[in-house]
Amino acid sequence: MAYPVTEGEVDFDAPNAGKPAKTWYRIIGNLDSSSIPIITLHGGPGGGHNYMKSLSDLYEKYGIPVILYDQIGCGNSTRFSDRVGDTAFWNFELFFQELDNLIDHLKLRENGFHLLGQSWGGMFGGAYACRRPRGLKKLVLASGPGDVPLFMAGLKKLVSQLPPDVRKTIEDCEARGDYESEEYEKAGMVFYARHVCRLDPFPEDVLATFGNLTEDKACYMTIQGPSEFTVIGSMKDWVPAKDAHNIEVETLLINGRYDEVTDSCVAPWFKNIPKVKWVTLENSSHMAHWEERDRFMQVCADFLLPDGTSSS
Repeated sequence: MAYPVTEGEVDFDAPNAGKPAKTWYRIIGNLDSSSIPIITLHGGPGGGHNYMKSLSDLYEKYGIPVILYDQIGCGNSTRFSDRVGDTAFWNFELFFQELDNLIDHLKLRENGFHLLGQSWGGMFGGAYACRRPRGLKKLVLASGPGDVPLFMAGLKKLVSQLPPDVRKTIEDCEARGDYESEEYEKAGMVFYARHVCRLDPFPEDVLATFGNLTEDKACYMTIQGPSEFTVIGSMKDWVPAKDAHNIEVETLLINGRYDEVTDSCVAPWFKNIPKVKWVTLENSSHMAHWEERDRFMQVCADFLLPDGTSSS
């Protein structure tokens, strides 16, 4: 089915950037329609919009306009590859300001918008919602940790349950700071196949996002760290859910039964957000929007549309 797609760029005066910056975006559907659009916040940080393309189903099947964008530092937006480790530049406020700038550019404040954040985008989206932004109607946090130390503890437990040779390879490589070797990559893929995306083969759009993270590591290295298992960047002590009592809008939490974002680090959102619902998809890990695509979209649409009008 063909549907309207609009792409564009918005100028962004990024703090401490030292050069002009632009944020690239794609709109699926029509923002002039009566349906409230949903802005999607990708993971990584630095993963790009590619693996979020499946969310076009929300428009195709349910008529919800979808806005994808590449956060600054990745994909089609302005890159800052030379700013590895620059925490004065790569900080949470940078991404809050970029999102505000996009919302204002698209003139969404008056009629409103929803947010859907996945992984890092879920952490960032939840923290943004704590600021009570004007126009926000509903919030979806998909596989987004509410507590990074608890996320790291959950990761450690999942790694301990891998086959002994795989676990030993990961532990040995990390102990010597070897994050680039073929053996480390192969061991990591065993974990990914269990706890990141259980589809075989991985969808092309998912591979494209992995490619974004490899191509430009400045943001990921600074905020996350050198690997999925070694969170030593600026977010290592972040507990975004500590302020979640400030989230005024209805919120949907989604994770997968086999998710690297385990229940223990989703629970702080559930405990602290006043109006919240939590759904765990039984056949998914970290990318339920691909692994159980139809079910994921239906759960989201039932939540986003008035009176659950998605049900057929």
